[in-house]
Amino acid sequence: MGAPAVSESTLRIAVVGTGAFGRNHLRVYRELETAGQGVALVAAVEPNPVRAADTAAKYAIPVFATVDELLSADLHLNAATVAVPTVHHQEVASVLLDAGLDLLVEKPLATSLAEADDLIDRAGKGRRILQPGHLERFNPAILTAQPRLHRPMFFESHRLSVFTPRSLDVDVVLDLMIHDLDIVLTFANSPVREVRAVGLPILSPKVDIANVRVEFENGCVANFTASRVSTERVRKLRYFEPRQYVSIDYARQDLLVIRLDAEGAADAIASLPPEIAAAIAAGKADPALLAKLAAAGTGGPAPGLSFVKPPVTLGEPLRLELLSFLESVRTRREPHVTARQGRNALALALEIQATMAAHAQRAGLESFFNLDK
Repeated sequence: MGAPAVSESTLRIAVVGTGAFGRNHLRVYRELETAGQGVALVAAVEPNPVRAADTAAKYAIPVFATVDELLSADLHLNAATVAVPTVHHQEVASVLLDAGLDLLVEKPLATSLAEADDLIDRAGKGRRILQPGHLERFNPAILTAQPRLHRPMFFESHRLSVFTPRSLDVDVVLDLMIHDLDIVLTFANSPVREVRAVGLPILSPKVDIANVRVEFENGCVANFTASRVSTERVRKLRYFEPRQYVSIDYARQDLLVIRLDAEGAADAIASLPPEIAAAIAAGKADPALLAKLAAAGTGGPAPGLSFVKPPVTLGEPLRLELLSFLESVRTRREPHVTARQGRNALALALEIQATMAAHAQRAGLESFFNLDK
């Protein structure tokens, strides 16, 4: 039984942590407030005096140095965003949950499963909303693709960024890849059977580039590549279903669906090299090869293939995420991204870290980097 719906017409919000992520939360909350969305940005917490002064001046709100000072101010808060460094998530979120606030906690939910379980337990006992900040789940392309899922059996994920000093308290798996882990776990909807992974430090003491292969119990396979030392920025996910290939571009917020039409399937297969046609007929074709064949045909439909770009309603994922969070606070409905799903993504990320550490030991690479969790 959930807590009763929030009766106040305006939800009173605080942002804890005004660094790279927190600044965006401040901006969007204020935009929602100005747009009359029933929310008021009333305070922030920031121990850095320069950032605190800047935030107070820009948003005309009190900025406290600690969470205890925030709670002592008796601002009648309903909810808060926790955007402090990951290592402090549990420490900060636990105090706020115990104080009766609903929370959106930036990803990853915590640094360990024990910490995640503690937060989930506190939220459950206090009947609080606890939503992990898996932003890409609110990407309009993902929101458009999810209802169209049939039976995805192969995923290819690439998330590449240029190097910045942001979020170096965690490795690239918890920094970047965890977005795609969460999405693929949701789309595949199956327990993990096996993980293989390799990661290397390049410009920081922690893993900056990683390649991962995950096999699920239902036979689905996913390949992930994440890098924060790339020369370009790439955010793409491709997945393959029987007779269908879907390509998602997070940055452009679009998706392309390449489908093998039943009427033209025989002609399409007959036009392929005999060994590939035989593999398709036997159900043993390499999904990656099929993807290359499909991609090669995007200049114009090949026989039996249809190319569709479903309409996507564009929007800022963070705005959509915060609107969804606020709706859960008002109605007490389960968030679109649940704390349990955040824990599942964290569990897979930690398993990947352990697998990378084992690979480093086998390869004699331990002296080159720090794989501390």
